[in-house]
Amino acid sequence: MADSESRIAVSTWSLHRLLGATYPHDLTTDAVSDGEDTYGDGEESLLGLPSMLANHGYKRLEIVSFHLRSRDPIYLGELRDQLKVSGVALQTLLIDAGDMTDPLVGERDTRWIAGWLEVANELGAENARVIAGKQPTSIQALERSVEGFRHLLAANAGSPMRIVTENWFELLSTPEAVHILLDQLDGQIGLLADFGNWTGSDKYEGLKSIFPRAELCHAKANFISGQLDEADYGLCIAAAEEAGYKGPYTLIFDADHPQEWAGLAEERDFILSRIG
Repeated sequence: MADSESRIAVSTWSLHRLLGATYPHDLTTDAVSDGEDTYGDGEESLLGLPSMLANHGYKRLEIVSFHLRSRDPIYLGELRDQLKVSGVALQTLLIDAGDMTDPLVGERDTRWIAGWLEVANELGAENARVIAGKQPTSIQALERSVEGFRHLLAANAGSPMRIVTENWFELLSTPEAVHILLDQLDGQIGLLADFGNWTGSDKYEGLKSIFPRAELCHAKANFISGQLDEADYGLCIAAAEEAGYKGPYTLIFDADHPQEWAGLAEERDFILSRIG
């Protein structure tokens, strides 16, 4: 069986009920907003999450940016310390807002994203995931995205942290668009391939097309009446494995049932049974 510690990660999105609070983004400011009990009161803080993850056998974490309650260096240092003490690697900071392809506010959003790259570096993240764009696919929108990424690469120059993007939103809604964008960036931007962002009869062929380029994966499973959709999950994993994917699978759980830790364990065990 594959090594769970290196091949399995968990996103804070999968534990949003455990955390409860979110801190919605306002792209007109670098300040973090006041928290909202979006998913109830919550049972654990982000600072306490690394040790809880380690206790459940997980050693890799992805943090969604709206789960950070502050960008203060003291708070970020505390979180980095908790990760280190718990032996949990911060695989990715998921910068979960901004549209570099918006013709009106794209430059503003690119600057805002660059500020979050600084946060990712302060936390010691291995990667930072940036949304390529939310506009419909077009030559002009892809050009704006490429220009935005070049600005971010310059802002991140000298850092070992890798900037990656994801097959998400309208801009990268097809394999062809993913390839066009990444080809123009000459390997300087990595790919996080997500099982759950594409739907339809051509979903699996699309995943097979992009997974040879993938460095990271969001392994989202569907649960139907509390039961893991093994057919869909199996085909998604097969698409990754047949393409030679060797990176970590980040568990994405978003169902009302089973309970979060149980759902994550079911996803993890299924993946490990299917990969080498």
